[in-house]
This record gives sequence, structure tokens and C-alpha cells, in this order.
Amino acid sequence: MKLKNKLVTAVLGALLCVTVAGCGGGGEQAASNDSAEHVVETTDVATQGAKKDWKIAVVVKDSSNGWFARMEQGVKQYAADTGINAYQKGPVSTDAAQQVQVIQDVINQDINALCVVPVDPAAVDPVLQEARNKGIVVITHEGSTCKNSDYDLEAFNNAGYGAFIMDKLQESMGGQGTYTTMVAHLTNASQNEWANGAVAEQEAKYPGLHLLDNPKRVESENNSEKAYQVAKEVLKSHPEVTGFVGTSSMDTPGIARAINELGLKGKVFVVGTGMPNECRSLIQDGSLSYITLWDPAEAGYAMCVMARMILEGKTIENGTNLGLKSYENLVVSKDNPHLFMGAGWIAINKDNVDKYNF
Repeated sequence: MKLKNKLVTAVLGALLCVTVAGCGGGGEQAASNDSAEHVVETTDVATQGAKKDWKIAVVVKDSSNGWFARMEQGVKQYAADTGINAYQKGPVSTDAAQQVQVIQDVINQDINALCVVPVDPAAVDPVLQEARNKGIVVITHEGSTCKNSDYDLEAFNNAGYGAFIMDKLQESMGGQGTYTTMVAHLTNASQNEWANGAVAEQEAKYPGLHLLDNPKRVESENNSEKAYQVAKEVLKSHPEVTGFVGTSSMDTPGIARAINELGLKGKVFVVGTGMPNECRSLIQDGSLSYITLWDPAEAGYAMCVMARMILEGKTIENGTNLGLKSYENLVVSKDNPHLFMGAGWIAINKDNVDKYNF
């Protein structure tokens, strides 16, 4: 199928998402073709639809996080490509209560669809139910345990992504040593599934690696400084640790900083989710062997495509094509008929980091 949008250079730096303070009006206007960066490669399937007067709100975990600034680029491109009023909002920090308030505000603005990346699925479930009671289509991402969404869209199978991280970590560790895992919050659904997938992969395939008994899992609170402090504490208390699985994009650079400060570069390794621009220097100097990720701009765009399909009465099923490279053949979960997965993970190291600019 003919490519409608060619992948071109992504913008540097973080575009600030709209925060809670901006949630009192009547929503955001759709971006113009002149204002949106074309960072996502699509086919015409992604922009097909009869109506253009839908309003789609995307609510993310944290408006100050570069990951979600990248996601907003995808949302803005979707708005520009389709003429649909799609926009992104988020709290000023990763806080479940603040996110609930943002969601509460946007569902009172006559929207047709709500796409949410939840901080805490259990915390947002009541307000998601309220949205559905209003007739709003609800899509989640990184929210597979949410009970009150119409569909959850993931970039990949969560256990598979965790296994992918572990494959790269054991390679870095030479197949030997003790490791632990880090997540933003113990209540975060997807990140804990990734960490569990990493542990399962190690137990099944890498007997030379061992999970630290205590702590088996630590929290970064989605804050790089906190990740750095926690990693230092672990390394000082447990000198046998030579590996970390990081899940939040804040975990991996924070852990790498701790490794550097303690003079353990080349002896202790971390592999996990990260942003290329934030981790570039750490990858180039050897503090990070790999980062793993998916493109949040593509995920933001894909949620909007799925929302429009549902609004226009189309069926989401095994094999559905959203018109994006990582979401052209969705796979439905065997355990949850509302959970759909793409195939979008990538690994970045010294050899290819300069190919990615976000």
C-alpha cells in the first residue's frame, strides 16, 4: 500500500504537553498541517474515515516527561493528517490523583473518545467508567488491567517485551551474575508485566543469572533522580548485583548514573526502556549497553486511529491493520479479548543510536 507520510527527522527536545491548568476550556483545536511534525510513517488506512467532526482527547501520565512529549507529536500529526480535533493533556507530574482530575475535566468537554496512559489503572477505573456512561469510547495504553476501557492497545506483548529486555541484559552481563528489577510504581500494570516477563525469560533460559532475593523489585517513582538514588543504595547494600532491568524511561539513565558514580562501568549493567536523546551520551560512553523502547509518537497516533475506527462502527479484531508499521497486524490476547498488541519493540546501542533523534 502506498505510504502517505514518509518518516522524516524528528524534532529535538521536549514539547510540553498541555497540563491540568489548561483543562477548563472547550478542548484543543486540531493541529494544522503546517504546525505538526511528520514523525510517524503511515499508510492511507490510518487516515480513512467518513467523518471529521470527532473530538479525541489523549491523557498521559506526565506532561513534563520527554516520552509523552514525543507521544504528543504523534497525536498532533494525527490531527493534522485527518483534520480531526485530537489533542493531548496530562498532569504536571506522574501522580494518579492529578491524572484522574485531568480525565474528569476532559470528559466534561463533549469529547467522543478518550485515550489514556494510566499512572494507576485501579485509580482511573472509576472515572473511565464515568466516561463510558457518557457514551465516550475509552482506549487505554499501558493499561491492560483497566476494567473500564473498551480496548487496551499495546505496542507489543508485555511479557515478550520483558523477555526482549532480559535477552539484551544477559548478553551484556555475559550470561552470569545477579540482577534486580526496577519499575516506576508497584501499581503500574505494564511495567510490572515487563519486569515479570524479564524474570520469566531468565528463569527459563539463563541459569547463570539469578534474581536478587531482596529487593527483587524497587521503585523509581518515574523519576530519574530517584532511580539514581535507589540504584546506589542497592549497589552499596548488595555488591553482588551486576545487572538491572529498568522499565520506566526514567529508570535506565538514573541507574546508569549510579553505576558511573560508583566506578562500576563495565562491571554492572542496565538494560531497559529509555529515550535515545536522553540516553545518547550514556550509550556512547559505555554506561548503557542497550536501551529498549517503542516509539511513543506511533503509539499516540495508533490510539487515535483505533478510537476513530470504533466511533465509525468498524470492528477491531485479530489482524486489524491500523495503518502504521508497528500496528499493521494486531494480535488479540488469548486471555483478554479487549487487549490488542502490535509488534513495535526496538533495541538501541552504540551501533545505531545516531539513527534515532527523539
